[in-house]
Amino acid sequence: MKISSEKKEKISEQILALLFMNSPKPLFTFHIAREIVRDEEFVKDLLLDLKKKGLVVRVNKNPEGLTYKRRARWKLTNEAYEAYKKHSSANQHL
Repeated sequence: MKISSEKKEKISEQILALLFMNSPKPLFTFHIAREIVRDEEFVKDLLLDLKKKGLVVRVNKNPEGLTYKRRARWKLTNEAYEAYKKHSSANQHL
């Protein structure tokens, strides 16, 4: 089944909002997929697209500094976080 680019954008926005709400804690792909009720591979593809756009970064190491072999955690870039923060504070004043 093919998903329209408009729907992919909406789902990507959900991913970014989830990462913002959990910032600065990076989330595993599995947790993101579970929270937005989507397939893990589909979410991974969207995250890779968001990474290309410079909105998220992939965290390849655990808190002890060991590299993950098959897993990845994701968080917003500093620029994306600041943009979301500014946007959310502007909406609170409305």
